[in-house]
Amino acid sequence: MPPAKKRARTYDAVKIRAAVAAQFGHVGDAVRELGEEELARPSGVGEWSVAELAAHIAWIAHSLAAGLARPPAAVPELTAVEWPFATASLAGKIAEAAKETLGGAPLPELYERAGARMAEELDANPGSRVMDLWIGDMTLADFLVTRTVELVVHTDDLNRALGAEIPIERQALAACTRLLADALALKAPGGSVEVRIPPFAVVQCIEGPRHTRGTPPNVVETDPLTWIRLATGRTDWAAAVEDAQVRASGERADLSALLPVMS
Repeated sequence: MPPAKKRARTYDAVKIRAAVAAQFGHVGDAVRELGEEELARPSGVGEWSVAELAAHIAWIAHSLAAGLARPPAAVPELTAVEWPFATASLAGKIAEAAKETLGGAPLPELYERAGARMAEELDANPGSRVMDLWIGDMTLADFLVTRTVELVVHTDDLNRALGAEIPIERQALAACTRLLADALALKAPGGSVEVRIPPFAVVQCIEGPRHTRGTPPNVVETDPLTWIRLATGRTDWAAAVEDAQVRASGERADLSALLPVMS
């Protein structure tokens, strides 16, 4: 008998909506306080300055609202866990769209406008609405989970670039961690390695002997932010292991060939 298909993870739609709004608000509050010297710093994300990264984050909210303002699609083509694998081909298009849409306006104005429009559209649309998106049509509920990834990853980018402490919402961090962990399990299905990211996620991946009881022979364990940095290419596997940010035991517990999950 073939193994049972894993049930897709579900998310609390009310909590995800609140987390997306709150995380965008935290970034907006921080960006409004930045001076010219801070905005001109390199962000660590490609060649973007902090100002350009901040503008891109404003575009995340703006584009969500714009997508909801368009006529709905018929059926979803993409689930949240499939989304990380569809992003790379659109990176250039997204960067150009963000620049074109948001260029020229002061950052505080961008955040005020984008945040208000996002809130208005979210209030008017149910999670079941299918959005017509460049990346592939998705339900609003699934797309909002992917927004936690964008917002948490880029909040962490800003914190590292600025030496800042912009808060990260626990619910947003949990959803981001879980989605990227599930994406790893989808990329390398199997049960020979257990990846633990306490307190939010445990997944099994990589083909090989499946473990059923006791301590697994192949275990990877790390904290949520380290996992997110690994999964998005911000941190190198070997360096994270050497710095004891990752604990890996077992002959199969080397994820370097599978990372980043999302680039």
